[in-house]
Amino acid sequence: MQFRRAEPALLFVFAAPKIEVSCAHGEAANGLVILQKKVPGLSKSALERFVSRARQAARLRGNVNVLVTGSGAVRSLNRQFRGHNKATDVLSFPSPHSAALVRKRVLAGEIAISADIATQNAIRLGHSISREVKILTLHGILHLAGFDHERDNGQMARKEAKLRRALRLPVALIERAQPERSRTRKRRTE
Repeated sequence: MQFRRAEPALLFVFAAPKIEVSCAHGEAANGLVILQKKVPGLSKSALERFVSRARQAARLRGNVNVLVTGSGAVRSLNRQFRGHNKATDVLSFPSPHSAALVRKRVLAGEIAISADIATQNAIRLGHSISREVKILTLHGILHLAGFDHERDNGQMARKEAKLRRALRLPVALIERAQPERSRTRKRRTE
């Protein structure tokens, strides 16, 4: 889900003082990754590297901050910014900066991921939680790059599927959200 907001660096509100925050390569080259909730098999540095690869693959300019947290925090964000009082798997917050500033590698936006929902999805779909967080991160990055699967007649779904294959990830978020019948019908027509 993508939406506009007025204030930058929202994710840092959720970074407790005891949470270790690190930047890729010791600088703010790609943005910040905050693992407020630990994910088995996923370190901050591994997620930072993935964010960098996914940003490049999506041709997204500007840094991306990623917060991996609990469902309560994501629910709060969803309620505050979208008016939906429920947790969701991933939220994207595009930067309020102008496109010119984003091209100069300032903040492109921020992503909040529910580790709790990522865990449920991973178990249901039979892959690791760390892979699920990466799938959700890619989905959020595509939203920050301007894609909107709710309004683009499948453009984001096609892009996500292509990048998923390039980044060696299992089924994309949009693909698995489609009803089974339409996926089967699509395979038959290809």
